[in-house]
Amino acid sequence: MAKRTRTFLVLATLMIATGLAAQTYNVTRLEGLGGDAAANSINDRGWIAGAANKAGNGISHAALWANGGEPIDLGALGGPDSNSAVAWPVKSNTGLVVGISDTADDNPLGEAFSCWPFFAPFTPNGKICKGFRWEKGVMTPLPPFAGGYNSYATAANNRGQIVGWAENGVHDPSCDPAFQILQFRAVIWSRNGDMRELPPLPGDSTSAATAINDKGQVVGISGACGIAVGGVSAAHAVLWENGKPINIGDLGGHTWNTPTAINNDGTVVGFSLPADQEGTRFYKAFIWTRDAGIKKLDEFAGDVRSAALGINDDGQIVGFSRTAGGVVRAVVWENGNAVIQNLNDLVPAGSLYLVIAGDINNGGVIAGAAFDPTTQESPGFAATPSGITGLAASSARLAPRTAGKIYLSQKAREQVFRRWHVDLGD
Repeated sequence: MAKRTRTFLVLATLMIATGLAAQTYNVTRLEGLGGDAAANSINDRGWIAGAANKAGNGISHAALWANGGEPIDLGALGGPDSNSAVAWPVKSNTGLVVGISDTADDNPLGEAFSCWPFFAPFTPNGKICKGFRWEKGVMTPLPPFAGGYNSYATAANNRGQIVGWAENGVHDPSCDPAFQILQFRAVIWSRNGDMRELPPLPGDSTSAATAINDKGQVVGISGACGIAVGGVSAAHAVLWENGKPINIGDLGGHTWNTPTAINNDGTVVGFSLPADQEGTRFYKAFIWTRDAGIKKLDEFAGDVRSAALGINDDGQIVGFSRTAGGVVRAVVWENGNAVIQNLNDLVPAGSLYLVIAGDINNGGVIAGAAFDPTTQESPGFAATPSGITGLAASSARLAPRTAGKIYLSQKAREQVFRRWHVDLGD
């Protein structure tokens, strides 16, 4: 792949706490379908899922890497030239994969909906987007509510329940009509095809579900419609139990309050806007438990933004953190404790630069998005705890690290910005 011309400098800092006995990891590179890739999910079978770009990085397809092998193209509902992705952690170990895909049909309302930030073009294309379920090589669309066009699938559990959000036929005045017109509500699709709405909190018009555990506990957001991508739609972080929403609190702000994962103990992680950052996108990673409530996770001094994206049943948490100077790096919090660790400090010299840690399984294997400073490519990665076999790194495939400096391509910048609204700066 040709080296991209537009780059910017990211300074990588070493911030391991003195005396900390840290787990170390080996890194496996996950290739795209001729282009870049991002791993957003890993289950306990070692199935890694995400998005793999075709050559030229103009089309994304949902992809599956089994034990770090070559990507399996899961296809797209609209055909080979349409976009699809597995965009959130999917914890099913049964062979079920869920995600989002453009269809071949134009949206009659011209909506942008929620899918486009997760696809390679990074621009709305006017197509209807639907959630999908993929099993045994077959991709099946998940319907919206009556009167709606779009749907979005985020996660699935081992009971075959799928969660996400779906439009209904209500023209919601809280929507920004330049992007979104119809109301959307959180939904559970059951294995038999039934749909069940998960309502927003009283006073809110929209809701969206982001994760589900094997007990059927669901987390997500409640708020106004907005542009159907974060912001005011995430006014409140919620937990649904038996279909009823519970406000789990926030760090004081009124937007960007988003749970991203829940483990089988009911521990929730995500990101939330502090009160003193109202009006910005400088959200911070949080952890919530029923006993202790919500609290901000540890952060590096001087960092302005962080997010927890995945958690396993041992309480290990992964995500990313970003400095005021534009440094974005994959991070890990061990067992929800007070110490954040830069994942790049825990891998062998010469490894890929690890940008975002998207998920972690119960074996402690981490999947995410990386950057190769030599080729300017952005592959996915799997980071396996040292001493564990199966996803060990192949050193011949790892690009040498540029000592102290990492250059991210313009495409890599856009990938991080569009999904998580991380404006990297200069």
